[in-house]
Amino acid sequence: MASGRSHRHVGAMADHLLRALKEQGYGRARVEGMPHCDWVLIDAGDVIVHLFRPEVRSFYNIEKIWSVDSAHRGQQAI
Repeated sequence: MASGRSHRHVGAMADHLLRALKEQGYGRARVEGMPHCDWVLIDAGDVIVHLFRPEVRSFYNIEKIWSVDSAHRGQQAI
């Protein structure tokens, strides 16, 4: 995950990454969100990249999806 300062910055980062992926032989990466560049998702198969504007990143807070809730640590399924 990465954040850009503006729509233009997020779009430029996505373009740069897509060019680099293509040069390395991963040219079939799927892209979502390029028209608006609030949140761009690049799916390169084994790697998925999220590019956000800061406001969008904090609104969706997707880091929470992968965080471990301390209240559930150590509990085992019954």
